[in-house]
Amino acid sequence: MKGLRWRYTRLPSQVEDALSVKEGEEEEEETTPTPALVSAPAPEDPVEPQLAEASQVLGASEIRQLSLHLPPRVMGHPWSLAFCTSRDGFSLRSLYRQMEGHSGPVLLVLRDQDGQVFKWTGSNSFFVKGDLDSLMMGSSSGQFGLWLDGDLYRGGSHPCATFNNEVLARQEQFCIKELEAWVLS
Repeated sequence: MKGLRWRYTRLPSQVEDALSVKEGEEEEEETTPTPALVSAPAPEDPVEPQLAEASQVLGASEIRQLSLHLPPRVMGHPWSLAFCTSRDGFSLRSLYRQMEGHSGPVLLVLRDQDGQVFKWTGSNSFFVKGDLDSLMMGSSSGQFGLWLDGDLYRGGSHPCATFNNEVLARQEQFCIKELEAWVLS
């Protein structure tokens, strides 16, 4: 597995999502199926997760895309928003406090000042180090795959051996616009 590179899935932005919805509506108007032709979803289709609250970061198409990569043990479970910077403030301590008592998988998503939503690598091995001053994921040669400061204001991303990833944003250093932590069980 040394030479394995994770495949990135580019998630469309909310603007692209809105455009595809409009295009889909136009196509629907032209080719509306009769009730006899409508079929039930295939059993292998994933169940789209239900979010307890609206996301400020993820659009409908991004949620659908992520749901294709969820582990089977969280399929069908609602997503609960444990932390959100717009509600809970920009503080790593607040993130830790809000996550206290939650066990199980967590999806951490953020949007930077350039409107970039970080791509999910699909990795099944996450290496995380957190203290009161920063949260880091992945590492090699003193660089982190993802680094967030204690104020959840600045972040950075570099290629790292842990995930064999590319830079996760347009720039290696960025300002965080919004961050959410979703509990998936």
